[in-house]
This record gives sequence, C-alpha cells and structure tokens, in this order.
Amino acid sequence: MYNYVIPTEIAAPSEITYPTSAFLLDASLFRLPSPLARFTSRTMAARTIASGLLRQAARPAFVRPTLRAAPMIPTTLLQARLLSDATRAAIDKAVASAPVVLFMKGTPELPQCGFSRGVIQILSMQGVDPGKFAAFNVLEDQELREGIKEYSDWPTIPQLYVEKEFIGGADIVNKMYQDGDLGNLCKDKGLLMSQQEQK
Repeated sequence: MYNYVIPTEIAAPSEITYPTSAFLLDASLFRLPSPLARFTSRTMAARTIASGLLRQAARPAFVRPTLRAAPMIPTTLLQARLLSDATRAAIDKAVASAPVVLFMKGTPELPQCGFSRGVIQILSMQGVDPGKFAAFNVLEDQELREGIKEYSDWPTIPQLYVEKEFIGGADIVNKMYQDGDLGNLCKDKGLLMSQQEQK
C-alpha cells in the first residue's frame, strides 16, 4: 500500500528552498497561456454561442427545424408500386424481343452508368451475337425503370435476361463471367458468334 506523509506544519513560502537544478530547465517549456489570452478565447466562445442563439431566436418558427415523427406511408402508395397489367405486358414483350435482353441505363454505344457499361463489355468479350441481343434504356421511361424492378423482384439496374429467364444484375453477371458459367450458358443456347464472325 501507499504511505502518506501528512505535514503537521506548513512552511511559509519564504522558508521553502528549491534545488538549483530546477531552474536550469527552459522556462518556455512550461509557459502557460497568459490571462489575457484565456480571457480572449472565453470571450470569443461566448460571442459565438450568443450570436448563434440570437440567430436561432430571430428565425421565424416555420424555418426552425423541429423534430417530428416520420409520416407513415399511405397504403395507396404501396398499392401504386404494384405492377400494372399494361406495364407487365410491355415488359413481357421486351423480354421476349431477343434471346439476350439487357435493361440498362443508357445505350450499348453510350452507357450512362458504370455497371451498365461493365455488363455490355462482358457480353462483348463473351462474343454474344449482336443479332441476338436487345437493350432497353430505362432512363427514357420512368414506368419501365420502376416496373422492371417489380417484374424481376430485383432492386438494381442493369438486369440481364437470357431466353426470357432473369439472370441477374451486374455483380451476378460479372461473377458468372469470371467462373465461366456465362460463356457456357451462351454457348449451350447458341448465342455466341462464330469464330469467323468474331474476327
């Protein structure tokens, strides 16, 4: 345990002796901020707080942010998300328009997102026959953009279909390409260009 020494007499400051080695250290290392500097920093902090409070009080009530509970989503909006018969029929027709169908942002010549560009590059490197390929730009039609997500039950775009079967988004297409599964699928379905056409 610790031993504490409690002094019985307190020496006057004039009676305290300091070792001379204590004064050999550079005094600037132990310099504290001057009282004026401390006063100035306190004053600046007080002014900043006061000015913020005054600005807040001067704002009209309708501008002041308030905490409110988030409104519940009305059931009509949930019902609106369901796919209409007309949109479903249009997507069915698009999916059946070619053996390989891609719903993407932009066009194959000018993709508007990196994921769409990546899928186009993969299909090109795989050697998919352009005559058996169709792409639909979801940026041109908001109903198609939201409808395709409901149709496939997949939240992202691009979306790839092979012979009316949903394959997946960019991440799945990329993984299938790396594993060789995409090449095998396209080869089995007869969707690749011949060796002479690829040259």
